[in-house]
Amino acid sequence: MKRREENPKKQKNNKIFPFHNNRSKENKENQGNTSAYSGELEEAKVKKDGKNREIIHITYMFVGLFVLVIGYFSYFMISKSNEVINNPYNKRHDLLAEHIVRGKILSADGKTLAETVVDDKGNETRLYPYRNMYSHVVGRFSKGKTGIESIENFHLLTSNDNAFVQIFNELSGEKNIGDNVVATLDTKLQEIAYDALGNQKGAIVVMEPSSGKILAMVSKPDYDPNEINSNWEKLVEDKENNSALINRATQGLYPPGSIFKILTVLEYMRENPDYNDYKYNCTGEDVFNSVKIHCYNNESHGTVDIKKSFSESCNTSFANMGTKINMKSFRELCDSFLFNSNLPTNLPYNPSSFTISGSSNVNEMPQTVIGQGKTQITPLHAALITSTVANGGVMMKPYVVDHVENVNGTVVKKYMPEIYKTLMTPEEAQILTSFMEETVKTGTADALSGKKYTSAGKTGSAEHQDGKRPHSWYVGFAPAEKPEIVVSIIVESAGTGSAYAVPIASKIFDAYFK
Repeated sequence: MKRREENPKKQKNNKIFPFHNNRSKENKENQGNTSAYSGELEEAKVKKDGKNREIIHITYMFVGLFVLVIGYFSYFMISKSNEVINNPYNKRHDLLAEHIVRGKILSADGKTLAETVVDDKGNETRLYPYRNMYSHVVGRFSKGKTGIESIENFHLLTSNDNAFVQIFNELSGEKNIGDNVVATLDTKLQEIAYDALGNQKGAIVVMEPSSGKILAMVSKPDYDPNEINSNWEKLVEDKENNSALINRATQGLYPPGSIFKILTVLEYMRENPDYNDYKYNCTGEDVFNSVKIHCYNNESHGTVDIKKSFSESCNTSFANMGTKINMKSFRELCDSFLFNSNLPTNLPYNPSSFTISGSSNVNEMPQTVIGQGKTQITPLHAALITSTVANGGVMMKPYVVDHVENVNGTVVKKYMPEIYKTLMTPEEAQILTSFMEETVKTGTADALSGKKYTSAGKTGSAEHQDGKRPHSWYVGFAPAEKPEIVVSIIVESAGTGSAYAVPIASKIFDAYFK
């Protein structure tokens, strides 16, 4: 039987291809394993990148929180530290008082306004040599600190005396003497203002417009801080409705009356560049937007331009201007002059209010532009606005403490003038000054004319309650050409500004320029 020959090629293939097939299968398996491994690596990488991103986000979050904490502490140290230090609930004050005899409060001319007297038994009594005269601005120590006693409480309870003296006193069991606070107040002007207001209710603020220094601040009715403990119940009960504990200069809110026309005429000038061409025929009364407006005692001023409208305080002319004023712009102007805002002072105060806005009823404008309606202002705020005019359009921050010194008279802290903001141009300030000068020369404040000094101002008679006489206002400054002193005066329910507030301004100016 013939043996079948095997095909060498086939045999070769049989020898090679099975091996090749096995390698291919193995390669495929390896490729599969490699792909799976690569997938695992990619997945691990994604997870790692995700975790890294989370770590980075957390790091950024903690860095951000750290920056916020540092920012808060910086803000606290710069802006809020004095407020917290002087807070009456700060227990540190009690600890300081155990080791320090409270320092004095002195006037700018070196007179003692408040001091602590220690008797032989070590009992301390806070005394106020001028009694009622400084009761609101200097304040009181008992029954809740007020005025300078409050805002400078920490400095009064801090001693910067010689270190060796302090150590010796502590070792001897004696208290150290606290630092003295020297106010910006001038005793001569304070006394003149206090006496000029007499027994009438009201307030007076006297300022230096170029610096913001408060030279005098009077509020009546008042009280004797030496007798605050014995009279406390009577003052709180307030049967006669005197509100003697309130500092009317900073906390009393009043309709501004015609002194508000300073802002009204400024707004009108800004909206009407041709304001010098303004003319109006005053007959004593007129109707605007269905609202009837009267000039005081229905006086007819005849044909008036813008300057005479101001100097004669013509209500109907200003109401006529009000019909041409944009209410939204007027609100923005008043807000810029700190209505509905915080005043830049650390004295306790009430914010002034101005309610007109772009959506207000037009019938509110005639009363508002003449300083009536719902507008309210404090005498301090009125002084700031007047000072802005006197200072060429720049409002300074008001302050009542000049410096702090130790018991030996060495200055340890000095307060410097600070600009709040420029609120009008020098040209606008000069135009307003010229209007206010005319008010003194020929207008409602002519009782101040003919003096050895020049002055500029604006009177106001603010209606506030039916059957009562209007509040009497006067704001002004002197000399008109280079102002050194500003006054803001209100006499409650007295009558016209011309008859009651202007004579007080005259006495203050006369004393200052004597």
